[in-house]
Amino acid sequence: MKAVFIEQFGGPEVLKYGDLPDPVAGPGEVVVDVHAASVNGADWKVRAGQYKQGTFPMALGRDFSGVVSAVGEGVQDLRVGDAVFGVLAPGREGTYMEKVAIKADIIAKKPDGLSHVNAAALALTGLTAMSAIEDTLKLQPGETILVQGGAGGVASFAIQLAKHIGARVISTASAGNLDYVRSLGADQVIDYNAQDFSKVVSNVDAVFETVGGDVATKSFAVLKPGGRAAFIASGQQPPKPERSDVTSLRPPVGRARKPLERIAELFQKGAIRPPEIKVYKLADAVEALKVSESRHFRGKLVFQVR
Repeated sequence: MKAVFIEQFGGPEVLKYGDLPDPVAGPGEVVVDVHAASVNGADWKVRAGQYKQGTFPMALGRDFSGVVSAVGEGVQDLRVGDAVFGVLAPGREGTYMEKVAIKADIIAKKPDGLSHVNAAALALTGLTAMSAIEDTLKLQPGETILVQGGAGGVASFAIQLAKHIGARVISTASAGNLDYVRSLGADQVIDYNAQDFSKVVSNVDAVFETVGGDVATKSFAVLKPGGRAAFIASGQQPPKPERSDVTSLRPPVGRARKPLERIAELFQKGAIRPPEIKVYKLADAVEALKVSESRHFRGKLVFQVR
């Protein structure tokens, strides 16, 4: 099968497009013919060796959508021909390829009205946003939340989910993305190049921070006493606040069928729409990861594999 993989850590030049052996479904697993795989911010970091995990040759990628082509021993609830989507188990890479073997109980059936490209775009972004907004921040109707970097894939899902819950949403974006972020449902959007959000926003109940760096540390200033902030771009440990009356949290992002089914449900209800997507061919992975690493794009980057 065709795949994008690395045989050593490094820059874009270490990416290879070539052949790897087809996977085989073990007990409790299915093989999925991948139709689409999304690009996540972690992918170029894996390529660069920041996580120091896996064995070579190592295919990149974490989430996908496709069709079951083989079923392993003990799998009762999926069959050949089922359209599914999901995310690989934590610590595992390898969806930038034509086939993937995965435990059946951590993937879900794809809704008929959701394309493979859109399903791939919503998988890990949805799991991350739901973990942050619902499970970690426990956002409530009537509360106010600041979502940093609203044009990104995870943030775009988070804005829509927060509005569905009944919260007031403030977000930050560049000038070219202000209308896009408003279209997702944000009540107030701040151009971060023109205004310092920490001077404009105050007394919010929660912050969801997806940018990192100085933006993360400055986010504590806008919280009301007792407020809480969730961080996904500041490493495995959340930054430590300088004030003692707020809570700093790092959302855990698990893998399970039930939250994927909730993503499907939210889509079918019209509560969530897929982000803006730029589609690439698998052979163009070098270009796609360069764009991802630059962070100067809107929505999601997705490989159309089939």
